[in-house]
Amino acid sequence: MSIRTSALAALLVLVPVTAMAQTSAGCGGPADLQDGWPVASPDETGLDPGSICTIGPRLEALKLNVHAVVVARHGVLVYERYFAGEDEMFGRPLGRVAYDAGTRHDLRSVTKSVTSLLVGIAADIGAIKDLDAPVFSFFPEYASLRTPEKDRITLRHLLTMSAGLAWNETTIPYKSSANSETQMDAAADPYRYVLEQPVEQPAGELYNYSSGSTALIGAVLRKATGRPVERFAKEYLFDPLGIRDVEWVRNANGEARAEGGLRLRPRDVAKIGQLVLEHGGRHGRQIVPAAWVDQSTAPQIPGEGLFFYGYQWWLGRSLVDRREVDWVAGIGSGGQRLFIVPSLDMVVVVMAGLYDNPLQGVISLGVLNRGVLPAAVGR
Repeated sequence: MSIRTSALAALLVLVPVTAMAQTSAGCGGPADLQDGWPVASPDETGLDPGSICTIGPRLEALKLNVHAVVVARHGVLVYERYFAGEDEMFGRPLGRVAYDAGTRHDLRSVTKSVTSLLVGIAADIGAIKDLDAPVFSFFPEYASLRTPEKDRITLRHLLTMSAGLAWNETTIPYKSSANSETQMDAAADPYRYVLEQPVEQPAGELYNYSSGSTALIGAVLRKATGRPVERFAKEYLFDPLGIRDVEWVRNANGEARAEGGLRLRPRDVAKIGQLVLEHGGRHGRQIVPAAWVDQSTAPQIPGEGLFFYGYQWWLGRSLVDRREVDWVAGIGSGGQRLFIVPSLDMVVVVMAGLYDNPLQGVISLGVLNRGVLPAAVGR
């Protein structure tokens, strides 16, 4: 990464929002696309235009390869901006893409959070009966891999990334053949690959980020519901939310990647966030059990750094004008973020092409902290 790019990324986080307010005083609301989103201008929902309306011009000026920012408040879509930039589809270069409201984008590991919602639905309809069921009870075909230590691994441990199996996809680049997810992707049987890993820690004791755990959850969903993940998601989640334009990247075995393969329009990602904000209900219909949403977005285990981790959801906080603001997030490689801010009744989506940028997290969080939250705090 160049020194110039580093400096620009720092500017996104550190420059006061008022520095660019004059270039974008006032901004109208999003277009009404008849896609299930009511729309309004930011000020109609109590947001300060002098803050939120600087996001687009600032990102344009800094050219950081952010592709979309979408904000909803009080159940209404109030801000969206799209940009052109280099992108890829799960590692396959797409060239320069001019994004708009109708363009799908990789969610990467935000998909994990969607998979968690599917588990809650499967439990509600009785397909999954016990989160503490041993993982191997779902995979009798791999009985030869069982050990007393592995028999202690449960579905709940997969949900909290605490299975204890050897796995490293965070300190080794994904482009390296030594990365655990890369090795899983190359395996003829990805589920066997995950389950044959040695035990490093007792199940349930330590968080260790593992896309392999979520891949197994996807397989559990298929086995328990009798439907492929993509079909189950369509019937029980996407169709009820009015999400029609869905694409899944698939594993080598042809199955949808429950750990990171979703591609959706940013507006539709915001619908998922709104569903969580409304405790699993939308337009008078309970789609995901409220108890599951509350449980899966509550702290279940200490995660990376200062984050807590729920069931495939990250839990963090921001400080704005000396006020602490808690949020729940789906987080994906490349700067993909779905932030849910209950105290401000707000959903924020950031999509980007920052896959090889070490500041991808800083940049996406900067959009939230320096553009969106100051527009709401204190109003």
